Amino acid sequence: MSDVNIVAIDTEYITLGQLLKALGYIQTGGQAKIYLANYPVFLDGQEEQRRGKKLYPGSVVEFPHEGAIYAIRGASESDPLADHHAP
Repeated sequence: MSDVNIVAIDTEYITLGQLLKALGYIQTGGQAKIYLANYPVFLDGQEEQRRGKKLYPGSVVEFPHEGAIYAIRGASESDPLADHHAP
């Protein structure tokens, strides 16, 4: 099992497509649909294929193909381990 990485957002939510782009897994938003069709992504333990799915603080997203797990945190939740910041 991979370590959990933190993604801090300064908005109410981020979409799955925005997260894929912010993490560098895709280059453009249009590639999200293709990525999700080819690689499984799990949101809070359930497979998710909707690029527009809203991810709120507290959500956990797993990318098995990338070997990575990310926890979404609000910007107001300070965490010294935060290593990614999404818009």
